[in-house]
Order: sequence, then structure tokens, then C-alpha cells
Amino acid sequence: MDSNDLVESVSKDDRNIAALTHAGGIIFGFIPSLIVYLLKKDGGSAWLVQQSREALNFQITVLIACVVASILSTLLIGLFIFPLIFIVNLIFCVLAAIKASNGEVYRYPLTLRLLS
Repeated sequence: MDSNDLVESVSKDDRNIAALTHAGGIIFGFIPSLIVYLLKKDGGSAWLVQQSREALNFQITVLIACVVASILSTLLIGLFIFPLIFIVNLIFCVLAAIKASNGEVYRYPLTLRLLS
């Protein structure tokens, strides 16, 4: 299924759920995207499942970056990396939430694609 087909069939509820899933990553990390992905992967719309999987992949990548920054904070380098991770997470999650609320497909840059 191509991404244009997904956008045409997106309901308002799916767009709202996807926007909240992306925006929820700012405060709650991977939990909102994991919940939506697990609830919708078998019976939800393909677009919503794809967006929740994308958000989950990004939040797992952010979590890995935080673990690496924690390890590097023993060398004081990680203390400078934490604000950078927060700013990148904030910017990309807001962009993704805006795109999702418009019914568009969003792919996070710099993301490990662990779930496919």
C-alpha cells in the first residue's frame, strides 16, 4: 500500500490519536506510542499503525541516546548531550504531531528502524 493511499483514508480520530502519540513522546517517552501500537496493530488503520510504529522507533532511539549520554556523563561529555537530546526530541515530536494532525505521513530522521 503506497503512502498516498494511506493519507486518503485517514479518519479524523486516527489523525488525533497519531498527533497525541507523537506529542506524548515529549513527556512520556515511548509509552504512548507503545500503547497505541499494541492496541491498533491487529485491527487499526494501516496509517495509524505505521505512525505509531514510527513514533515508537524514534522514542526507542531517544532512549538509547539517553543511556549512552548517561554512560558518557561519567566523563562529563554526557551532561552536554542531554539538552541536545531533549531539544531534538521536542522539535521532531512537534513536527510529527503537526504532520499527523494534517493526515500526512511523517518519517523521523536519525531513527533506528527496529520495528518494521
